[in-house]
Amino acid sequence: MQNIQLKVQNNQTENKKGLKERSYHYALEIIALTNHLPKQDQAAIVIYKQLIRSATSIGANIIEAQAGSSRKDFTNFFSYALKSANESKFWLGLLKDSGKIDSGRAGGLLNETAELANILASSIITLKGRRSL
Repeated sequence: MQNIQLKVQNNQTENKKGLKERSYHYALEIIALTNHLPKQDQAAIVIYKQLIRSATSIGANIIEAQAGSSRKDFTNFFSYALKSANESKFWLGLLKDSGKIDSGRAGGLLNETAELANILASSIITLKGRRSL
């Protein structure tokens, strides 16, 4: 029984570490993407600044959640991270649909954003002890 509890604790620790690392690498990908956007295009500048803010906020809020002093703190920071992921989907969609970035690269980033959002939403549901938000 103790062996099973240790495995569950190890999996939870690995999942938290994996989410933190995944959100960090995601933010790096977004930064790399925005470095290649046209610097003279005013719309692109506004959108990529917003995208950088929202994309980097995902990982920052995950780290804040892990430092939270209560379950409610943890849940709140995961909620902020989820909101940032949803905002990032919006900005990436605008860049893709306006033709400012390659649709293939945008598609990959949109998929990763959706996966991060799904993980966060599932975690929030579990933390709140409900089946739906």
